[in-house]
Amino acid sequence: MATTRGTELARSIRQKLEELKRACIALDDVTAARAPEGRWSPKEILSHLCGPQGSGHLPLFQAYLNRSPRVDLHPGDPFFSDHRSRMSVADYLAEVDREYEGIAAFVANLSEEELELTAYVPQLKDSPLGDHPSLEKIIRGVGDFHLQFHIDHLREIMQELRK
Repeated sequence: MATTRGTELARSIRQKLEELKRACIALDDVTAARAPEGRWSPKEILSHLCGPQGSGHLPLFQAYLNRSPRVDLHPGDPFFSDHRSRMSVADYLAEVDREYEGIAAFVANLSEEELELTAYVPQLKDSPLGDHPSLEKIIRGVGDFHLQFHIDHLREIMQELRK
């Protein structure tokens, strides 16, 4: 059953998604494939936001509902494949849109009890979320902090590439 908290989380994800799209307005395919030395290219950032090819990030959240005792994250993995290297910026934005709209729709329908479920996420041990975050906290982490971090990351890389 949908809750106010779930609806609010979904709205926040959609707002961040729109912010990402605005950040990419001036991004062309040639620039998107370039990267400052030792940094990710805009395509790699967008690929990372799409999540693992074929599954995306939604299984992370579904694992909570399946009562998985442990959930693993893949921080720092751009999920950049040969297939994704050939994608256009428009293709990436369509995939990111599908990914985060799917997450928002999933989140909007969560019950209060589901939002309170916890799982062991060892990669978050030293983070503000801790290694046993609730589903709501992990959603906020991905939908707010993570997405905003990579929007800012993308803007920074694009500015470096314009120099």
